[in-house]
Amino acid sequence: MEYIFSLEFIYLIASITYILGLKMLGHPETARKGNLIAAGGMTLAIFGTLFLYQGEVSAQIYAFIGLAIFIGTIIGWLVAKKVAMTKMPELVSLFNGMGGASAALIGLIEFHHYVGDTISIVTILAGVIIGSISFSGSMIAWAKLNGTINKPLRLPKYNLLNNVIFVVLIFFAAYIAYIGSSSQLYLYILFFGALAYGVLFVLPIGGADMPVVISLLNSFTGLAAALGGFLYGNMVMLTGGILVGSAGTILTFAMCDAMNRSLFNVIFGGFGDTDTSAEGGSSAIKGTIKKTTASDVAILMNYSQRIIFVPGYGLAVAQAQHAIHELEQLLISKGIEVKYAIHPVAGRMPGHMNVLLAETNVDYDKLAEMEDVNPEFKNTDVVFVVGANDVVNPAAHNDPSSPIYGMPILDVENAKQIIVNKRSMKPGYAGIENELFYNQKTSMLFGDAKTIIQALITELKGM
Repeated sequence: MEYIFSLEFIYLIASITYILGLKMLGHPETARKGNLIAAGGMTLAIFGTLFLYQGEVSAQIYAFIGLAIFIGTIIGWLVAKKVAMTKMPELVSLFNGMGGASAALIGLIEFHHYVGDTISIVTILAGVIIGSISFSGSMIAWAKLNGTINKPLRLPKYNLLNNVIFVVLIFFAAYIAYIGSSSQLYLYILFFGALAYGVLFVLPIGGADMPVVISLLNSFTGLAAALGGFLYGNMVMLTGGILVGSAGTILTFAMCDAMNRSLFNVIFGGFGDTDTSAEGGSSAIKGTIKKTTASDVAILMNYSQRIIFVPGYGLAVAQAQHAIHELEQLLISKGIEVKYAIHPVAGRMPGHMNVLLAETNVDYDKLAEMEDVNPEFKNTDVVFVVGANDVVNPAAHNDPSSPIYGMPILDVENAKQIIVNKRSMKPGYAGIENELFYNQKTSMLFGDAKTIIQALITELKGM
């Protein structure tokens, strides 16, 4: 009976829920349940630690812990409930940064307790560095996604500067561990140096690479948490950190593969930082823009057999996910086959479009990944691109000088008719004009996505 209520057994159960929850996150249909299971395991681990800990803890400490849990729970619940889907990437980055900050604070608090224990000191210093980088980097990522920082900022010789700072941090941490110093001054110098590196690490990275950066910073937070688990001998913290770190790393490389770029190129290549303000097209692209109306598009859709929607960040900005689902259901009721083509890096975070459409209860079977849907475009009557830009740009295939050349895209140019909904001709995050807009099969439907889709619904209902 004592074993059943032991802390080790609670941690074992919690670790199993993490693994099971992570497994279920791999499919949209089970992701919600998996998230709840993992959250339940975390709750179990927290209360198990509080009530089954063998050391002496005063009632005052319990009161402070309870108050902190209560305040954090209320804030987290309210923020998550009220956040718009367009702000979900910022929220993910913000929460991830809080995890990194927690790991760094653990190191700052525990440092003087382990002076003389070299292995523990090395673990603490590594946690301080990685956690601080994750925190400050996530805050810059949040500011970029939120629009507070609109453009990548590059200092002269920024690659050299960043590398020098990182090497100095490593050697300084090694020096602290080697001399066995208990100096809090040294520790805070390391802490603020790591914060500065996190800022400089993310500042130059273009907006188009934000999904990759968020995944990478997420893996940093997981690693920092795992180091905390190693320090305390806490198996559930170690397991959770390893799972987050490894999953974030795998996702980072998977997204790099989706863009046909190396992680080194993402960090140092500056994709997405081209300064352009072109509004009316590029002189380098030959052709003309063909505009259309909601009425004409509705007629075209009404007499189609197969239609594929390509959602992008513009759909999220317009909060048009419910409207496009209504349009999808209306088309299906007319006997038209409808699918959604999902590019791995569409939006501003990994899986952004999947999350956006899941909010409206879109049938998961209608969400097609890039590799599966690309062969189907040639047999598709109409492709409706809503707010997507770089992920459908044929320059990735046709222009070796393009910054997105070699990046796998959705081959929408192979469809019979292409309708592109955008507010204007402003380039996407890669800062380049889109060849697709000048394609003879493409018609531009300008306007707010939600307004345009609602107009299409009204037109189709009258047919």
